[in-house]
Amino acid sequence: MNFKKAILVSAAVLAAAGIIAGCGDQKAASSSSSKAAKETTIKVGVSPVPHAEIVGVVKDKLAKEGVKVEMVEFTDYVQPNLALADKSLDANFFQHKPYLDEFCKSKGLKLKSMGAVHLEPMCVYSKKLKSLNDLADGAHVAIPNDPTNGGRALLVLQSAGLIKLKEGAPITATPQDIAENPKNLEFSELEAPQLPRALEDADIAIINMNFALEAKLDPKSAIYSEGSDSPYANIVAVREGDENRPELQKLMKALTSKEVKDFIDKKYGGSVKTVF
Repeated sequence: MNFKKAILVSAAVLAAAGIIAGCGDQKAASSSSSKAAKETTIKVGVSPVPHAEIVGVVKDKLAKEGVKVEMVEFTDYVQPNLALADKSLDANFFQHKPYLDEFCKSKGLKLKSMGAVHLEPMCVYSKKLKSLNDLADGAHVAIPNDPTNGGRALLVLQSAGLIKLKEGAPITATPQDIAENPKNLEFSELEAPQLPRALEDADIAIINMNFALEAKLDPKSAIYSEGSDSPYANIVAVREGDENRPELQKLMKALTSKEVKDFIDKKYGGSVKTVF
């Protein structure tokens, strides 16, 4: 091979190598672009305990299915639904359906449940009493001030035999709907997150389990607990019309998986119960 021919062959080899390398780069870029295109990010509003902990169990699994979950934590019962309605969130997971229905009715929002995940029994706590039998005449009782959880707390007291509500009282019953109050209980209606602190002054407080867990109250120390037949299971809520979005369907499927059931049973020891 003469010198000129050798140069031409070398040039051809280099050109071919460049084409192959270029194809490889294009394939890598295409693969990366395809992965980015397939991955969908959803923002889910949650309360810190137990909802954020439960969603945390399925984050990695969903990421492998192309759904990246960003959790936004809330410590109140109002903002998560407002944020969902204004599209700051794709879903939220913190409430039961009676609360969602009442909130949507009062605010004119179009949100709906995708399904239920777990039940957090509402319990009666006290730092002063060991039993409801010790409750004195005129005792101070603290309950949530939002309509559905306040009504739920009154139903707990009714099931314990302490009060009787008027016939036909709504799910949003208030102390004004009490027909019989033999112990002349006095009620304070407070923001649900504040109820654990109310134990310093109140004789008893009826507290949602998520706020009890956040406040490090031992569910076993409750002096009375809501029955397991409660209709107040916690749900995943979305905007009406979004319930068929594939990424939200994947979220709901993951939250009702055996993995989540096993986590809840082990982590909360019966203070939180799955309903699927």
